[in-house]
Amino acid sequence: MAYDRAITVFSPDGRLFQVEYAREAVKRGTTTVGLKYDKGVVLIIDKRITSNLIEPHSIEKMFQIDNTVGCATSGLVADARVLVERARVVCQVNKIRYNEEIPVEMLVKEICDFKQSYTQYGGVRPFGIALLIGGVDPDGTVHLYETDPSGAMMAYKAGSIGAARNNVLAIFEEKYKDGMSRDDAIMLGLGALKESTEAEMNAEAVEIGLVEVDGEFRKITNGEVQTYLDRL
Repeated sequence: MAYDRAITVFSPDGRLFQVEYAREAVKRGTTTVGLKYDKGVVLIIDKRITSNLIEPHSIEKMFQIDNTVGCATSGLVADARVLVERARVVCQVNKIRYNEEIPVEMLVKEICDFKQSYTQYGGVRPFGIALLIGGVDPDGTVHLYETDPSGAMMAYKAGSIGAARNNVLAIFEEKYKDGMSRDDAIMLGLGALKESTEAEMNAEAVEIGLVEVDGEFRKITNGEVQTYLDRL
């Protein structure tokens, strides 16, 4: 117990328990998936509505960060809002300073450096949130990154965070192919979500965000989501 009372104390085997507890918060969050396809990247999240009394639009777990960058979250949503606001400021500062949009990898590193600082100093706690960040660079390069509460980052062709992460990744390992079309990527992502969570999916609870080369990040409408769910 002495080793998990402060974020600055390592256990004898080199572990930071507070960071591992933050990872557990992410594992209890809603399952989120992201896939790169031939012209961009898609992010999909099931909001997991637990009551008929909840207004689905009030649950915000997918955010636009910049014109061509979006993210989906899993874990403590309030923590996500803080990181998203900081990421937006980083994008705007880069645009004012250099008159160009920030490269996605540089943005993700800035976010991860901020998250890492909350694993190093006393009086703070780690962010209990993981982000799937998808975006397109000004030169047309498509990116999909996963960030961890520790501040670690990893680039993926297809990735997942949240409760059913391992199940989704197992499906992607088997079925994902480079150069997929947008529709194929969305169908694979929805199918993996449905198969791994074993829950009914409806258009009000599912959010799908897209960012494509020569386009801006956007969320597709409930009607479009329903079309994909019907096909599924």
